[in-house]
Order: sequence, then C-alpha cells, then structure tokens
Amino acid sequence: MPETEARRLNFICLATYFKGADFIRECKKHQCRVVLITKEKMLSDDWPRDSLDDLIALPNDAGPSLFIDLVAFLSLTAKPDRIIALEEFDVITAALIREHLGMPGLSSSGAKMFRDKMAMAIRAREAGVDLPEFVPLLNREEVHEFMERVPAPWIIKPRSDVSAIGIRRVGDPSEVWRAIDELNGRENLRERASYYLLARFIPGEVFHVDSIVDNGRVVFAGVNQYGRPPLQVAHLGGAYISRTVARGSAEEKRLLQTNRKLIKALGLERGATHAEFIKSEADGRFYFLEIAARVGGAYIADVLEAASGVNLWREWAKIEIGNGNAFKKIAPVRRDHAGIVLSLSKQESPDTSAYTDPEIVYRVKKRHHAGLIVRSPRLERVTELLDDYGRRFVDDFVAIVAPPERPE
Repeated sequence: MPETEARRLNFICLATYFKGADFIRECKKHQCRVVLITKEKMLSDDWPRDSLDDLIALPNDAGPSLFIDLVAFLSLTAKPDRIIALEEFDVITAALIREHLGMPGLSSSGAKMFRDKMAMAIRAREAGVDLPEFVPLLNREEVHEFMERVPAPWIIKPRSDVSAIGIRRVGDPSEVWRAIDELNGRENLRERASYYLLARFIPGEVFHVDSIVDNGRVVFAGVNQYGRPPLQVAHLGGAYISRTVARGSAEEKRLLQTNRKLIKALGLERGATHAEFIKSEADGRFYFLEIAARVGGAYIADVLEAASGVNLWREWAKIEIGNGNAFKKIAPVRRDHAGIVLSLSKQESPDTSAYTDPEIVYRVKKRHHAGLIVRSPRLERVTELLDDYGRRFVDDFVAIVAPPERPE
C-alpha cells in the first residue's frame, strides 16, 4: 500500500436513518476513506455515493451485535480510525463498537448520558442545572410521594426514545397507576414501567441549543426557539416552526451559558449536541428537558447555516479529522436570523412555487414534506414570514399523522 494511502483516516459511519450527507462529503474532501453502514429500508435513500468507499445495509431488525461483528470483519483489511453515529439510535451502538475494538471516544456509559433521560437529568441536577422534578416509574411509594408533592399535570415519557415518541400528558394519579399497570402487564412479558419517567409538566416556550464540541469545550452554538412545542405539533398536527432567537438577547446569553455547563457536566469530549430547554410561563426560568449527542433533526442544521454560514455537519467532521489537535472557536460567517416552517404534506411532491418572498433560501425536497427556510438580518421579518407561512401551510399542505408509540 502506498505511504499516502496508509495515512488516510478510515471512518465508519452508522446511520439507521438518512442523516449526515454533509459529514460524509467533508470527510471525503479531506481524503478520508468512508464506509457507511445503514439498514435495508434506507438503502435507496439519496446518500452521497460518490463520497463513499462502501455502503453496506444490514437487516432492518439488526441489533448492536450484528453491527459489532460487521465492523470487526471490516477491520480485518482496514482498521477504523473513527466510529461515528450520524443518527440518534446509533449513538450507543457506535460506543459499543469502540469498546469492542479498544478505540478511544465516547464510551457506552458516556453515550447513555445522552440517550437515557433519567441519567442525563441526574447529572444535570448534580451540576446545578434547573430541570422539572421527576421520578422513575419504579417504586410505587416514591411515585405516590412525587404525586403528593408535585402538582398535576405531569408527563410520562420513555427514558430512551426521541422527539415525542411515547410521551403522554396525564392529569390524575389514576392515569399514572393505570399506565404503570399497562406497562407491566402480562402481555408485555417484562417490567416496562421502569423504562419511563414521570415528570412535572411545565407550560412554556421551548428552545433548543445546537453545539459543536471539541476537547470538552463548546466551540460553536446556535440558539433557536420552536414556534410551538414539538409535543404539541406531534400530537395535534400543524406546521413545525423553529427560528433563531434575537442576537445578543438575554435569552440567548442565558441558554448558551446553561448549555456550556450542561455539556461539561455530561463529559462529552468531541462531537455535536442538540439540547432542549423550556421557558416556564410561571416564573420565566429556563428548565432543561433533554440533550442528544447528535446534530439536530428537522433541518435544524440548515437553519443555523442560513443564519450563521456555519455547517454543523462539516465542522463536526473537521474536528473528527483533526482529532482535537487544533482547538479553536468556530466564528460565524454572518449574523443573520433564519427559520423554518415544515409539515407533513398531503401531496407526495408539494409545490411551494406560490411562496415567492426573496428571503426564502431553501425549499425542502422530501416526499410528503413541505418546508421553507428563510433568512433576514431582521428577526421581525423572519417571524412575520414564518407566522404567515404556518397559517398558509394548514390549507395548502398539512397532513396529520399520529406519532408512533415506538420508533419504526
């Protein structure tokens, strides 16, 4: 093998859903060898095949052990330098592979901090980050004490799923006991309730902070606010909206500070994060909801790139390629405001040509999805456009599909 070939970094990327095309392209741009492992149902998606050295699909029901065996087989001829999870559901699998091969990087116990909502909540609480009171659905006495102490309504949520999957709002103790009995029912053959949390429901506006981390420090972060809480959109339908918050505002400063404290407490050395917070209607304080070790979905990276000129996927790839040897802050190219309106569409290929404002910088091209990203130096203009588009989308495109009980 030529000497130049031997120095090429070997990336193995895991993506059981379609994510991370820009990460792959950036790795190839730097002469890395990139192998993508996905699942059969995603094989026909629009992967950047010209930037891949190999694309391998495992059966849809493949578990971590099959991923580990496959990577071990690939290592016989090309030992990997990086194992990268491009999707939420692959974070722990990637960590298990690293451990099996004796590679550095996020371990399975570290990955659990970003997948298990109870683990992340405990660590955040220890670090002094505000968060809603919670209790695992494990011990009946503790659950009873929680409901006596914390007024309803509450949220029952799975400890490991993403987005609004499996989340329900409850307002009476009888609903909680019934949920526990259902989860632990005979037909389940397992005690499932312990995999769920009961938490105080806090009405308010939901924000998200998306970061790039290098050497344990946040080198770039952007703060956005959802138009409506994701739980509302998932259960009631309508258009999803997210936009950047005002540059230099008290909200931005407070969330950036809390986000840095949170990431330090969770011990992430390198990668991307997506954290969510709620601003309470009652007291105006921010409460931590959850964090993931990945780039945010729903075109969040595209919105941040429109506003700042920074592509989260590409910057994450550069850090992985540099292996933390060149720590530096990532400076925004511009300081505009941007936002997205997105919905499921009744049409397979929705036509957004009637939306003609010059602030539109991207039109979502995905089956049964309608979406527009807008950019302006003025936040007021971004908000005006998104509010208008959100109303128009209801008539033009919106289709409502109930959220799944479990990920498909």
